Amino acid sequence: MPTDTAPSSAASRWLQGLALASYLLLIVLTIVWEGWLAPKSSPAFWLAVKIVPLLWLLPGLLRQRARSLVLASLFMLLYLSEGLVLLWTERAAGFGPGSHLPWALAETILSVAFILSAAYAVRTLRAHGVPLSR
Repeated sequence: MPTDTAPSSAASRWLQGLALASYLLLIVLTIVWEGWLAPKSSPAFWLAVKIVPLLWLLPGLLRQRARSLVLASLFMLLYLSEGLVLLWTERAAGFGPGSHLPWALAETILSVAFILSAAYAVRTLRAHGVPLSR
């Protein structure tokens, strides 16, 4: 009988671990960026706007739920878009001191790492008969 938790295959565990690590690192990056480094007038508001979707799906990701991986991948597209827009608009500043480019690059890399590893993890879970429903 299939369950909604992860099978014990090594590939699935590795992919889910990579997805979870990149997700947790993105949470840390968001807190650091929006809490201290972003040049915004109301950091608490933007921190709340960006961190709530990440924290909302974190319990399901920690329980290795396939549905949470899919939903988090959809939300992650927003963070990927933000990283790409920042990379494009701040490209003239370069990677010097005080530049936003390293943070935007980190956000983009973490977003891509999560999306790809979560997609392959869900594919592996589905191959083992794990449903996406609750």
